[in-house]
Amino acid sequence: MLSLNELWFVLVAVLFVGFFFLEGFDFGVGMSTKFLAKNDTEKRVLINTIGPFWDANEVWLITAGGAMFAAFPNWYATMFSGYYTPLVVLLLALIARGVAFEFRGKVDNGKWKKTWDISIFLGSLLPPFLMGVVFTGMMKGLPIDADMEMKAGLFDMVNPYTLVGGVTVVVLCLVHGLMYTSLRTVGSLQERARKLAHKLLIPLAALFVVLGVMTYFQTDIFEVRGVLLSIIAVIGVAVFLLAGRFISKKRDGWAFGMTGGLIALGFSSIFIGMFPRVMVSSISDTFSLTIHNAASGQYSLKVMTIVSLTLLPFVLGYQIWSYFVFHKRVHEKEHLEY
Repeated sequence: MLSLNELWFVLVAVLFVGFFFLEGFDFGVGMSTKFLAKNDTEKRVLINTIGPFWDANEVWLITAGGAMFAAFPNWYATMFSGYYTPLVVLLLALIARGVAFEFRGKVDNGKWKKTWDISIFLGSLLPPFLMGVVFTGMMKGLPIDADMEMKAGLFDMVNPYTLVGGVTVVVLCLVHGLMYTSLRTVGSLQERARKLAHKLLIPLAALFVVLGVMTYFQTDIFEVRGVLLSIIAVIGVAVFLLAGRFISKKRDGWAFGMTGGLIALGFSSIFIGMFPRVMVSSISDTFSLTIHNAASGQYSLKVMTIVSLTLLPFVLGYQIWSYFVFHKRVHEKEHLEY
């Protein structure tokens, strides 16, 4: 039976995986507005496919941060203070993106829309890149001392390994978003999204291979969880091949599920590889943060568990209902501005 510390580690991991699965296609659609859409109408179609969902999807990130703060305050403090600059940039990018969604259609002016289009693109590109850098850095190891203080320089956070991690997450989210576009649109836009997703599978596969090899040599997670991670890798290869097959067969729903599965497997493997650690210290493994030395007291965890289990069904029910209500495809004949 899971202890409360283990339970909350699993819940935080689930929240982050859920965020990347849901917000991942939002990011992908936002990035694709720059090069997939051929005119302003198609850009509006793309934006409207995620219009009812993007803000609710971001709640998963807020909830994950809140769960970290309450259940693992030392993890929250070390991570958010040590990664202060990239996380502030990430926050500003998300704010700019959200504002752009709302303000882009308020003025019928080319320069006005172009400015907000840039905000949508950068606001969709930077967050997955920065989060890829952050998560791979946490797995690789950061200079965390005995006082749980992270004193990282630029090259501790930004190095070849974390850059590959960031780029991999960006391309994965882009493919995921393109498959979501193929589910929610019709006609030539749908077909172009499907074809581009299929073309991106080769560079995505190359990135996965490079990241996997670098992870093997630059982290210790295969020493800690080698058997389990190898099983996940085999499942990942099968899911990737199925994604390619479903895309080529134009079975967009299954293909979207497979790209989402790749996201879930990828980020789950990070948490599985680090467990029971939540942040790895490059100074000494004894300074690493774990689910024990970073956690709140047992009473706090117990109260949080009761409250969360009470409210969670209502939150999930509302989000499932919103996806059901807005499940129809978006096309150019609709009134696109809102």
